[in-house]
Amino acid sequence: MDIRIGTIIAAERVPKTEKLLKLTIDTGIDKRTVVSGIALHHDPEKIIGQQVSILINLEPRKIKGIESQGMILMAEDPVTGKLIFVQPGENAKEGSKIS
Repeated sequence: MDIRIGTIIAAERVPKTEKLLKLTIDTGIDKRTVVSGIALHHDPEKIIGQQVSILINLEPRKIKGIESQGMILMAEDPVTGKLIFVQPGENAKEGSKIS
């Protein structure tokens, strides 16, 4: 698994869905589109600039007609069920490898 630090540079809701966001993420290697089921937990306007952990070596997959080129790693709060970004404890450079 190739997991890297990336930064969300754009986010928008996927039309005709409740749960999906289309994210553009700067991975330090390239800029990727990722479709993620986090819209019930995060407003797209509020997550721009957020650092995330992204699994980048997945086969691209079409979701609602959008090619998703990775997967964002999230943790689920055991009490509230809220999805929380898995991110470094301090700012890390985009493309930093998680090992």
